[in-house]
Amino acid sequence: METRGKRALGVLGEEKACDFLREKGHRIVARNWRGGHLEVDIISEDTDGLHFVEVKTRLAPEGTAPQERVDGRKRQRIGAAALKFLNESGSDREVFFDVVSVLFDGPRTEVRYFPQAWIPMYV
Repeated sequence: METRGKRALGVLGEEKACDFLREKGHRIVARNWRGGHLEVDIISEDTDGLHFVEVKTRLAPEGTAPQERVDGRKRQRIGAAALKFLNESGSDREVFFDVVSVLFDGPRTEVRYFPQAWIPMYV
């Protein structure tokens, strides 16, 4: 798939993820938040706290499950971005790291939510 097509697919997946999170009671705080070279796809909040959400979007057939593509390096980068966001915002809310996978299969769209997908290790 060409770069522009992948980007458009990713944007569409993030839209579906935001819609899904809103339906679950989240308020979208930021999309594609950047802190220097670090980025978080979606930052949302609900009554439990702040959610740093990585969105993985694929076309069927998917091969590797989208949520499995959030490897250790990616988790570290999201954790570092979250720390930067928290330091800049002064927030002391509980923090969660979630994954939303969006699979487009013809006219059907499957959105799966993996709350608390990992807990970052800060040393």
